[in-house]
Amino acid sequence: MIRVLVVDDQALVRAGVTLLLRTAGGFDIVGEAGDGREAVRLAERLRPDVVLMDLRMPRMDGIEATRRILDQHPATRVLVLTTFADDANIYGALGAGAIGYLVKDGAPEDLVEAVGRAARGEPLLAPAVLARIVNRALLAHTREAEREVDNLRPSGRRLLSGREREVLALVGAGLSNAEIAARMHLGITTVKTHVSAAMDKLGLRNRVQAAVVAHRLGLVDDAFQPIDPHDAEGRP
Repeated sequence: MIRVLVVDDQALVRAGVTLLLRTAGGFDIVGEAGDGREAVRLAERLRPDVVLMDLRMPRMDGIEATRRILDQHPATRVLVLTTFADDANIYGALGAGAIGYLVKDGAPEDLVEAVGRAARGEPLLAPAVLARIVNRALLAHTREAEREVDNLRPSGRRLLSGREREVLALVGAGLSNAEIAARMHLGITTVKTHVSAAMDKLGLRNRVQAAVVAHRLGLVDDAFQPIDPHDAEGRP
């Protein structure tokens, strides 16, 4: 059972999320908090596996609460669930250590999957959030940004096998390993191997960088859809 602490200043949202997870099975809702300060206190006492965290709350916001919880318990996974997908909140939450960032207009089944993935230590970003991060990275012109994307030149495509390019394109489209496995009719262990190999070859640290790579190599279009690898292969 995955132990979950639900944090939101709206009681109706907390009740809905709690019902959803309990109905899905495999989750133990160990507590609910209506603000960041209470979330920090309950996380200390209850030691949840995952904290499902709202951002804009009274007394203490979700970003500060995330920072304090992870300072005290680094193994806890904080998954943001919020209405707001602006840069300040996205980078604030991820900078505080959140493992994922979802928006409240997503599908219920996506939330269930996300909590499970967070518990396993798998980062997850809502498609709209991933798009903002990738677009910001693609538009960055600072020296630090240039170093970050040094391996993203089109010539980097030649470092990858055909299967690695396909997998990288699907990572760039925001798919999880399980979704990639289902789409490509592969075992999830095989997908993980291909993802790891592609990231190692390109010197990447996480899936956000991998998504940026996919865009820079022309493997994903502006609508965050994978481009046929044979089409991408012929591009300059």
